[in-house]
Amino acid sequence: MTTPDAPTAIWQRVVAGRWQRRWLPGLTVISLVILARALGWFQVLEWKTLDVFLRWRPAEPPDERVLVVGINEADIQRLETYPVPDGDLAVLIQALSEYEPRAIGIDIYREFPVEPGHDLWLETVGANPNVIAVEKILGFPIPPPALLSPGQVGFVDFPLDDDGFVRRTYLGVLPSLEASDPDRFRFSFALRLTEAYLAAENLTLETGRRDQQAMRFGDTELFRLRPHSGGYVRADSAGVQALINPRSGASPFETVSMTDVIEGRVSAEQVHDRVVLIGITALSVKDLVNSAAVDTENPGLVYGVIMHAHVTSQLLSTVLDRRPMLKAWADGGEIVWIVLWGMAGMAIASLRLPALKYASITLGLGLVGLGAGFGLLWLTGLWIPVVPSTIIFLLLALPGFFLYEATLRSRIEERQRVIETTYDAIHNGPLQSLALLLQQREVLKPAVGSKLEQLNRELRAIYTHLLQESLPQTEQLQLGNQRVIDLRNPLVEVLYEVYLETLKRDFPAFHSLKFKVVTFEPLAVEGLSSDDKRSLCRFLEEALCNVGKHAHAPKRLTVICQATETENLIRVADNGQNPSSSKSDHGGRGTQQARTLAKRLRGKFQRSISETGSVCELRWPIRAIKWWC
Repeated sequence: MTTPDAPTAIWQRVVAGRWQRRWLPGLTVISLVILARALGWFQVLEWKTLDVFLRWRPAEPPDERVLVVGINEADIQRLETYPVPDGDLAVLIQALSEYEPRAIGIDIYREFPVEPGHDLWLETVGANPNVIAVEKILGFPIPPPALLSPGQVGFVDFPLDDDGFVRRTYLGVLPSLEASDPDRFRFSFALRLTEAYLAAENLTLETGRRDQQAMRFGDTELFRLRPHSGGYVRADSAGVQALINPRSGASPFETVSMTDVIEGRVSAEQVHDRVVLIGITALSVKDLVNSAAVDTENPGLVYGVIMHAHVTSQLLSTVLDRRPMLKAWADGGEIVWIVLWGMAGMAIASLRLPALKYASITLGLGLVGLGAGFGLLWLTGLWIPVVPSTIIFLLLALPGFFLYEATLRSRIEERQRVIETTYDAIHNGPLQSLALLLQQREVLKPAVGSKLEQLNRELRAIYTHLLQESLPQTEQLQLGNQRVIDLRNPLVEVLYEVYLETLKRDFPAFHSLKFKVVTFEPLAVEGLSSDDKRSLCRFLEEALCNVGKHAHAPKRLTVICQATETENLIRVADNGQNPSSSKSDHGGRGTQQARTLAKRLRGKFQRSISETGSVCELRWPIRAIKWWC
């Protein structure tokens, strides 16, 4: 007896079975992708994607708050020495100071005097408290000039990713033990310049409100990079770090040379109230960092002073213009994003759509995901995990496409097997019984014999109809006797079937044949399309029909289909007597089609009629077919 809870139990089993078949494999793949990301397998791909997205952004106008004074190759040739002497740097600073910049940053190490002009250098730097010098605190430390206060010094070290590229910057850090005063928290060169500029806006550097370890100017809290932010996995996030959001475009900052400043070719408007960065822009000195996100004349290489200008501009634009900093979701948000795209992939895979529509939907959603990643980065600075979400979406969506195709093929093959089984059952059963009855139709009433003939024709038409329905139009050939042939079979088998079916037709000459010399061997079919195969079958059918309709009492029929080392041959010949036949072929429709086929296959067609019989043959080179395809 069925209990009231039986339907519920049955439904639960059905749902559980569906879950195991459809959702469990997908969730397993999602889990594996999330695990692979947690292990850092996609880290480099995510970095490269970030670089590409940053390069794709539209060009921004130059930042008019920043001026770069580059000491280029021409400047070094004019000085006839390197490093740049202290006196020349002092003259440069004096020339700039006349126009009252807010800060002057010198991205050149000066741990030792570089004569001549060291005294002038000391005097000039002492008289300009807005001068910011540099030091190196990581690896092999390089101290700053001795006379400057800690507030006039910033370090220039960049953290490097595992591929050697710079994508993040230090804002502040405790130095290595080898540095002087290792317990003092140091600030970066770009942050010192930003601090000096914003002091005129009554904005000072403070600790963050939401994140006590972050930095803040006014109400703008700077995003602090964590070990797993964005595409990073277990990154060394010592100190306070931020992702670099470089200014897009080929000319992000106005740049002048040292000679331009000293010789007075720089106006007050170019310097006044700006942050001025002085640094080396000569390839021979090799003050370079690797960055694939910055558009430069030397792909992947950025002058150190230009990179510091990008970071300074980024900080100023974030505080004053609300230009977004690069930031990332917390780990939970990124996992949700990946899972959602995995679910989308599973949903797409569950659809049973035609191949073109399925591919269009999959490609469209994939582009939506990439577009969302680029758009969010460009408009809001949000770096989302595009690479793992795209991978999981394609891993789960694409199998659905192939599964649909495989299922469709399987159904077609199954349908074909049913058709063939049905045909065999009819042929070996009712048709055989009918054949026996028809052999005895002399003893049957005429009306009964007629009905049996009609039944015989109807049953034999079943297979033809079913085959027509199951095969695509491009893969079937229908002969004159309504017989349908599958062109997907080997060509030699198809031609032989054409030969057998054509000779069954009720043509006068076929009744007189005593001998049939038949050769069917495999042909070289590389490069032949379904249309080519269909045309070859039509050629053989037409040639045989011409024998059956026009040959006069032939006794022998020769049919050859074979391949030599160089060419394929189809030949039909008979020995019918033609005492009054014309020696020329006037070119009926069948002949014209044969000539067209020969031209398409780069072969030759020949037909001859004589008193001793007729010959119709088609030859085409094997090599030509290989070249043609």
